[in-house]
Amino acid sequence: MLAVKRQAALASAGRMHQVLRPGLLSGLAVAAATRAYHSKLYGSADEAIEGIKTGSKLLIGGFGLCGIPENLLKAIARRKDIEQVTAVSNNAGTSDYGLGTLLQSRQIKRMVSSYVGENKEFARQYLGGELEVELIPQGTLAERVRCGGAGIPAFYTLTGVGTQVETGGIPIKYSTDGKKVLIASEPRETKIFGGRKYLMEEGITGDFALIKAWKADELGNLVFKYAGNNFNAPMATAGKITIVEAEEIVPVGELGPDNIHIPGIHVHRVIKGEVYEKRIEKLTLRRSPTDEDSLPASMQQRIHIIKRAAREFRDGMYVNLGIGMPVLASNYIDPSITVHLQSENGILGMGPFPRPEEVDADLVNAGKESVTVLPGGSCFSSDVSFGMIRGNRLDMTILGGMQVSQFGDLSNWVVPGKIIKGMGGAMDLVAATNSRVVVTMTHNDKNGGPKILKENTLPLTGVKCVDRIITDKCVFDVIPGKGLLLRELSHGKTVEEIRSSTGCEFDVASDVSETY
Repeated sequence: MLAVKRQAALASAGRMHQVLRPGLLSGLAVAAATRAYHSKLYGSADEAIEGIKTGSKLLIGGFGLCGIPENLLKAIARRKDIEQVTAVSNNAGTSDYGLGTLLQSRQIKRMVSSYVGENKEFARQYLGGELEVELIPQGTLAERVRCGGAGIPAFYTLTGVGTQVETGGIPIKYSTDGKKVLIASEPRETKIFGGRKYLMEEGITGDFALIKAWKADELGNLVFKYAGNNFNAPMATAGKITIVEAEEIVPVGELGPDNIHIPGIHVHRVIKGEVYEKRIEKLTLRRSPTDEDSLPASMQQRIHIIKRAAREFRDGMYVNLGIGMPVLASNYIDPSITVHLQSENGILGMGPFPRPEEVDADLVNAGKESVTVLPGGSCFSSDVSFGMIRGNRLDMTILGGMQVSQFGDLSNWVVPGKIIKGMGGAMDLVAATNSRVVVTMTHNDKNGGPKILKENTLPLTGVKCVDRIITDKCVFDVIPGKGLLLRELSHGKTVEEIRSSTGCEFDVASDVSETY
């Protein structure tokens, strides 16, 4: 509306050119421009969070510690009168930084998240009944927020079909002794499309959205840097009041119209961030091949598995690498082929870990590790990233696993009452019908028990979704409707040893041999 008024004023001034003095015409144009650029700038983070109160629902941008609105979060932490907040955020920060500071000060009543990682204070409060936690698959979370911002009340997705996301029962709140579930997730409504079951998910909006941008102008137009786009873009559209902190405030007009990621219509308040630490949760640097020999035995075992997994790559493939062991595969791609690596936090064309001089806090992978982007790579928001995944644009995904059944059921996101990390993007990745799913894991757990079983005992990530299993001992293929077929052996392993360390029956390929 302001821009329309400005154009109308300037046009009117042009029509009056012949009857007005040049000096008066110039004054009219300047006045019109001044009215058009009504500033959304606030003087400080403390001023910008005015109106946030006890019980507010906050949408908080960022991924891990990348692209978080750290100055706005510090301002809320200073306001001890703000309590019982519902925080919608992909992650929970660390114990002493980001959203973790609001957990420390007991200002959050409920977290709505996808992956909470290694935040020990978060886990302690959750398992001790002090904190409500609603865990949602990462792609579903991104799309729910995007739909909320677009005025779409609900949508249907394959993600979570056959898991506790569909049936309900995921603990939201425990009793103080951690032994009883007081609040659990509700079952999802389902519908059949094209012969397949889908779950209905509702859009998410918030009272306030707290966003971190790289650059902003006084009209609220935003530009993000690299992987700092992540959840910031969709959440910027879904808040009744969107508050943005930016590293740099630029004059109106400096941001090219085709370079703006979020137009100012979505933004209500803007501040220039006072101080930025921009921590990197997992600073990871590139290793030389000679470093591998000095690594602990457990890491050498992981590298042994992942070197075999790297043989799955084919020239021209688009591939997602899960957090942990799978991401190491990027270091062992055959240099004679091109593989386009996608990271669900918003990178396509992800490169290897950086050298020290290449480290950038705005470039991290889904495991919050520092990475690089290759020439021709691109960065985008989390909702766009999962649109690629759900839309079957990926050829393959490589994931870690806690358990896999003989028919390809995967468990890799929770050990009830013990390990509380969340499902992250794994449920979305395994629900992509045309993407090959390869699971990499140790063949046995720390106690020697099998991780490949007749039936999973842990909550499922996906049903009949795994195509191949690669362990430190062998390679299995999952044959639909039949079960497991032993394809390859690791050097020094025998079929008899595999039978004794596997928790289900399997067939053996006629040409099985030691290959890695």
